[in-house]
Amino acid sequence: MAKAKVVNLEGGRSPAVALDPAVFEADLRPHLLHAEVRRQLAARRAGTHATRNRAAVSGGGAKPYRQKGTGRARQGSIRSPQYAGGGVVFGPVPRSHAHKLPKKVRRAALCSALSLRQSEGALTIAVGLSLDEYRTKRVLSMLDGLGVSGNSVLLVIPAADLQLEKSARNLPKVGVLRAAGLNVYDILRHERLVIAQEALELIGRRLGAGEVAP
Repeated sequence: MAKAKVVNLEGGRSPAVALDPAVFEADLRPHLLHAEVRRQLAARRAGTHATRNRAAVSGGGAKPYRQKGTGRARQGSIRSPQYAGGGVVFGPVPRSHAHKLPKKVRRAALCSALSLRQSEGALTIAVGLSLDEYRTKRVLSMLDGLGVSGNSVLLVIPAADLQLEKSARNLPKVGVLRAAGLNVYDILRHERLVIAQEALELIGRRLGAGEVAP
């Protein structure tokens, strides 16, 4: 069973914590990571793309010219797609791009992402990962204390902490997530992963119970 060093931002000493091997020592499965990231990004698409078909463009109430005698091909409406300004054939319509994956697949992908960061030595467990005021400089000093300053880092907290969440918004390389919303995409797009010790138990309970993020 792997152990992780705990960084105490409050100044005290904290013993190393044991990591659940089912969560942090799972097999690396790149195909599951790809599938889950693809699912997340597809669900974020607005799906509002659309074009106008023959029924939506204006004009074309009568034939542009008579059927016979002109030497030209017969035409029924200027809304036909061969005319400039006519309707589009088989154009995109508003729709949802979201698709589903089995819960077991999503759970395995999340464990794989967490295990990847653990194997890379990019996982840090922290105590005192919270703020009592809205101040971005406090977040920067916190990152210095964690030894991740200058890196792209994801902070995982156990519950809502508006002071920390809002204070980190001005930092482009820093993300803050609650344990219930931990997901594969955000883990992979940050170089370092910092998990509050209180959130560690919630993550193990969530993955062990088979729950996945919406």
